[in-house]
Amino acid sequence: MDLATILRPQAVKHVSDISSKKRLMQAVAEMASDLTGLTSSYISAALLDRENLGPTGFGHGVALPHARLEDLTGVQGVFLKLEHPIDFDSVDRRPVDLVFALFAPEEAGTEHLKALALVSRTLRDSVLCEKLRANSDVGTLYSLLTEARATQAA
Repeated sequence: MDLATILRPQAVKHVSDISSKKRLMQAVAEMASDLTGLTSSYISAALLDRENLGPTGFGHGVALPHARLEDLTGVQGVFLKLEHPIDFDSVDRRPVDLVFALFAPEEAGTEHLKALALVSRTLRDSVLCEKLRANSDVGTLYSLLTEARATQAA
């Protein structure tokens, strides 16, 4: 599995108008709705339910919100680079500006866990995160994300 299999170019955005965690979850849900055909209210509720179990901001300005969704056929992701970092209740208390949200089918077991591990490993790369933060072009952001693990694996 690589990021290109779960992240499509149209699922990458650079946004400047998000100022809260709740609004971020709504934006993520709207993007995911466009990709999956599921309603954004359903997706947003699933994200917030998961977030209530514990924050998914894992530190260094990165968050990995995720949810399992009925009627989804495979693991899918969306990536947002925020112009202005927001409070996300992260483990290190740093505001978040890089967000990779993952969605998996309700019955996905190891596939969901493998995708979470892949995204987590990828976004723990400080050099990659610096490059992501230095760019706002969505094509460049997509290329950086999808080529990062492929380069490391070679």
